[in-house]
Amino acid sequence: MNIYSSRPVILCLSGHDPSGGAGLQADIEALLAQGCHAAPVVTALTVQNTVNVRDFRVLDREWVLAQADAVLTDSCVAAVKLGMLGSLEMVDTVVQLLQANPHLPMVCDPVLRAGGGGRLGKDEVGFAMRERLLPLATIATPNLPEARILAELPDGSADECAEKLLPFCQHLLITGGHGDEHEVHNRLYSRDGSRHTFTCYRLPGSYHGSGCTLASTLAGRLAIGEQLVSAVETALNYTWRTLRDAEQLGQGQFVPRRLPLDFCS
Repeated sequence: MNIYSSRPVILCLSGHDPSGGAGLQADIEALLAQGCHAAPVVTALTVQNTVNVRDFRVLDREWVLAQADAVLTDSCVAAVKLGMLGSLEMVDTVVQLLQANPHLPMVCDPVLRAGGGGRLGKDEVGFAMRERLLPLATIATPNLPEARILAELPDGSADECAEKLLPFCQHLLITGGHGDEHEVHNRLYSRDGSRHTFTCYRLPGSYHGSGCTLASTLAGRLAIGEQLVSAVETALNYTWRTLRDAEQLGQGQFVPRRLPLDFCS
């Protein structure tokens, strides 16, 4: 028996979704598919399903720091993935944690809305993430509605939002899945002025947990040593396949199939 794991450990700080479509379960499944191990730290408990979010409760900072410390003092963590934080206090908590571990690459998914549109934090949480967390991130992965909140541009284009946000972060991936065009345009912006556009066919329907899937996959690809532009492309392609194969497990949005049916066979 091999007792020495070669899988990178990714510290995931996010909320728990009881439907299993988004949040930490999405992180775990997506990272398993990349050959990584997810170490899930619960930041918030939510009451939600595939239709929408009903309520949430952010955990005390001491509990979150204790969870993270238990992992960091035991395992060699290769990267950090941030999801739902939900409060200004939790933003401060995560900033403290990241400043104590500046060597870790971090993917920030600024979760401010559930897939069904319900709020998972006030807009000022997004502004705090912009000011305090994005400067600590390797890359941020907002969808266009989230980018507009972060940039304070309610009708801004991806280019306009990127111009406002790039002073805060090194790399920015703005996804375009919330539009209605035939093709989805996902745009990667970097502070050095380079830009890349990744285009894919728009799938019918709406999906619960696509952003979590993308950000976690990207953290995993970076952890195993893939270069950023290539890692973004790999993560986007993988996420598109999970949506293509998604299942309707409830009465609302489709849930991405992040693991093959024969994964455990």
